[in-house]
Amino acid sequence: MKRKDKKSQGEKIKADDFCFYYGDTQALKNVNIVITENSVTALIGPSGCGKTTFLRAINRLNDHLSNIKIEGGLYLDGVSIYDKYIDPVILRKKVGMIFQKSNPFPKTVYDNVAFGLIINNLVNDKGRLEFEVEKALKMASLWDEVKDKLKSPALSLSGGQQQRLCIARALAVKPEVLLLDEPASALDPVSTAKIEELIHSLKKDYTIIIVTHNLQQAARVSDFTAFFYEGELIEYDRTTKMFTNPTNKQTEDYVTGRFG
Repeated sequence: MKRKDKKSQGEKIKADDFCFYYGDTQALKNVNIVITENSVTALIGPSGCGKTTFLRAINRLNDHLSNIKIEGGLYLDGVSIYDKYIDPVILRKKVGMIFQKSNPFPKTVYDNVAFGLIINNLVNDKGRLEFEVEKALKMASLWDEVKDKLKSPALSLSGGQQQRLCIARALAVKPEVLLLDEPASALDPVSTAKIEELIHSLKKDYTIIIVTHNLQQAARVSDFTAFFYEGELIEYDRTTKMFTNPTNKQTEDYVTGRFG
């Protein structure tokens, strides 16, 4: 991988006048942002504002779409994510993705977590595999609930458990960044609280970016907040400041519920 940009201290992800197009439609317009490592950043804004497009751009999940175009730079550890030498498969080992709807494989609980370890040849013996599966489930705060159900179908778990299983599956391959696309929007309040507690516990080891429509959730879980509107990054600052004393009037109107 070739270094394309000088990385500043603490920087994990950087966008430099980053633009993204679906055909003739510009979804992101000159986004500039620096996301620091071991922090939680919330992306907020009304539907269609570009926040999920930006999230998916970070591990190139938009690559399979036809007629896309990018301009500007997007960097992980100072290396261009869209450099022609970057293998998206290797990139996605470093940048895990958790989707809005839990998507466990139609396999057992154990096999869901073991899957990435096996196909990526990260372990070479059964004992090590069992250790890594247990470790990932513990990190996802799920081990105590499923340790007696490892051979049960993953789809037999509750919705909240399935979402944490997907997080465990992502953690098993030892990523550096976790992207969460509205991970609790379909969950009940108790399951949502567990996901939020998990985010707090994981940030000491991971850089986390979460898309959420729930402003209270953004205020609870994030260190920094980025407000997107119509493809533009309107404001990016510490969450406490964004929600109490935003610089931009448009941000104030959004976080106070005047629009959106």
